[in-house]
Amino acid sequence: MTMKTEKTNAARLLDKAGIRYELIPYTVDENDLAAGHIAEQLGEPLEQVFKTLVLFGDRTGHFVCVVPGDQEVDLKKAAKASGNKKCDLIPMKELLPTTGYIRGGCSPVGMKKAFPTYLEESATLYDHIYISAGIRGLQFRISPADLISYTGATVTDLV
Repeated sequence: MTMKTEKTNAARLLDKAGIRYELIPYTVDENDLAAGHIAEQLGEPLEQVFKTLVLFGDRTGHFVCVVPGDQEVDLKKAAKASGNKKCDLIPMKELLPTTGYIRGGCSPVGMKKAFPTYLEESATLYDHIYISAGIRGLQFRISPADLISYTGATVTDLV
């Protein structure tokens, strides 16, 4: 039995903008929402599976960092890139009310508000990267250039 992959709100937004992508489903493990599990499911290198993090800066407020699954965001670099003195990840309980997304299904596409977005520069080394399509169990396979174009992301060193 094949399941029809439901289009997410993020996918509809990319469609509307004429951005090319592929929706890639994977099996969710509620006990392992890490990018490593997703990369394993997709059979792709972990450094090509990107995670979307929401941070809060002392000067600019909320912003988004998209970093490779095998890396952690460097808060000093993220603060500098975003024009803040310091920043931190937002508390998990604030993720859904702030973005409209839950942990493990947070996409840089289609958040409740368009937050400034920063993409780790290593993304540009690849023809395509994987990012959340807005729900657990579904990834976008998208070219970094198209993601940058759609989100207005600044490409910078974040790790």
